[in-house]
Amino acid sequence: MFKRLIEDDIKAYLQSKDKKILFIWGPRRSGKTTLLQKLAKVLGVRRYNFDWQSDREKFAAERQALEAIVKENKVVLIDEVQNYPQATVALKLLHDEYGVKVIATGSSELRQKSQEFDTLAGRFQEIYCLPFSIQEIWENQMPRADDRAEFKREMAKRLQIYGAYPEVYAGKNLSGAEKIDLLQHLLDAYVLKDIINIYELKDEKLAKDILTKVALQLGSEVSVREIASSLGAYPSTVSNYLEIFIRNYILIPLPSFKTNLRKAVSENRKLYFYDLGLRNVLIQDFRDPELRPDKGGVFENFIVSELEKRRKIKNSKVNLHFYREYGGREVDIVLEDYQKNYQTLEVKTSPAKTRDIFPLPHVFETVTIADYFEKIEKALPN
Repeated sequence: MFKRLIEDDIKAYLQSKDKKILFIWGPRRSGKTTLLQKLAKVLGVRRYNFDWQSDREKFAAERQALEAIVKENKVVLIDEVQNYPQATVALKLLHDEYGVKVIATGSSELRQKSQEFDTLAGRFQEIYCLPFSIQEIWENQMPRADDRAEFKREMAKRLQIYGAYPEVYAGKNLSGAEKIDLLQHLLDAYVLKDIINIYELKDEKLAKDILTKVALQLGSEVSVREIASSLGAYPSTVSNYLEIFIRNYILIPLPSFKTNLRKAVSENRKLYFYDLGLRNVLIQDFRDPELRPDKGGVFENFIVSELEKRRKIKNSKVNLHFYREYGGREVDIVLEDYQKNYQTLEVKTSPAKTRDIFPLPHVFETVTIADYFEKIEKALPN
């Protein structure tokens, strides 16, 4: 079993005197349930699963019900908390009245689904459980010193083809066809059907078509109007679906960096996938990256997704952007910290000369398959 980086955060939380609720957000099948099962066994407590009506009913905002939970559990563990938004009141009471530690996993959609979520302000902290990051893979499969360069190349290749969902990446002896079947099941049963049901959306086919359109535009700015026009849908509908995919850790938005210089321009965002396995099953292409015409966009998505996973896991105070001039020249990735220090990354599938066009003082780096691991770590250090 892979050890997840956030396990250290959970351990620190349990050892601290902090009584705030600990939310662990992330997409379905990213390992949240496995973490809670492991915790339940170590702590000797029960894991409540809000997929089950019987477990939801136990969290009525009533003294007798909550006292029974606290008496039975020194730490309260809740899985899929977003499935019962009404439990927000019970969580607030567990914090305020009983001072018991609560660890709850689920989608950040609890914010949107619960009218009471704002009442938890100041009463919670949050961490993220996402598909495996390169750091997690490295630390769990630490190669010998003489194999490390090859390991990094093979890891990047594997992640660009099949992605990093735990059951796909860590599945023992899975063939390529079995990995593709798993990814298809993840897409159909969790990404699409689950989201359609949670949000009571009307058109599963439209949701899949929108995702497919985004999948075919890696590295390019995404126009909501163009997607809507091509699918015969309203721009507002397309925009709503895209925001849902962003909030549920399927898509990563990369906005344009704006300065007060008139030559910088962009009305659209770029959109990338947290997991390239899901992206590839949408377009049904699992070839070696070197054989693909979209290899530049795929590698760029790989770097963006690893930066975003690292940013969330490390709680880095950094924002990601891209930059484009009126003349069309671009900077692939701009990292901006809260002190307005800037790093820029040019992502290249092979060594090539690049022109540094970013207009503000900054640190400039080129990222290739040969040095991506070190460059990501340097951009967002521990």
